[in-house]
Amino acid sequence: MNTKKLHKEWVTIFEKEFSKKYFQKINSEVKNCCTKELLCPKKENIFKAFEKTKFTDLKIVILGQDPYHGKDQANGLAFAVNENQNTPPSLRNIFTEIKNDLNYSPKTKKNLESWANQGVLLLNSSLTVRLGTANSHNNLGWDLFTNTILKEISLLKCKVVFILWGNYAQKKEVLIDFKKHLILKAPHPSPLSAYRGFFGCKHFSKANKFLKSNHLKEIIW
Repeated sequence: MNTKKLHKEWVTIFEKEFSKKYFQKINSEVKNCCTKELLCPKKENIFKAFEKTKFTDLKIVILGQDPYHGKDQANGLAFAVNENQNTPPSLRNIFTEIKNDLNYSPKTKKNLESWANQGVLLLNSSLTVRLGTANSHNNLGWDLFTNTILKEISLLKCKVVFILWGNYAQKKEVLIDFKKHLILKAPHPSPLSAYRGFFGCKHFSKANKFLKSNHLKEIIW
């Protein structure tokens, strides 16, 4: 897979994984889906989260599960969609919580690139999915890859905010050193669970408060 656009710190981490047997399986399936035009997101956007967010600038990790599986929805950033797409319910609820938490309407577009450019890594546990089939690459091995990313961030960085929404994301808590970082947990923002505690979690203001207390620039959400 192409890593030309990636910053060298990410490439150093990635290259250790690329040679492993599980990643060869990922590569094979990605090529297969590309050939049949069934890959979400497009091949050039698989590592977009790492292209947009430099390792050195990383302040916050928001963890999703897998990309949207609708045609042209996924853009390589967790919870984000391309500008020509309707806003998915989970993203709509995220925007609602921002407005309620911070008393201003979100400053970002639905592609969430402005967050990524400020140091927010929008990371899905699986970086690809087959068109029209949710979680179809869940057992492909992507979790081994992204678990490694989370562990490396935890090890090599200090004072990162990890935002874990929903049970799936919260299982990743064991990969993070809570003594060095801030872990924020809440139900998933999907319509099925948002009213069980996502609304009112105030993760956006809590994250900014943590950044400010550590003399880091706050995120313009």
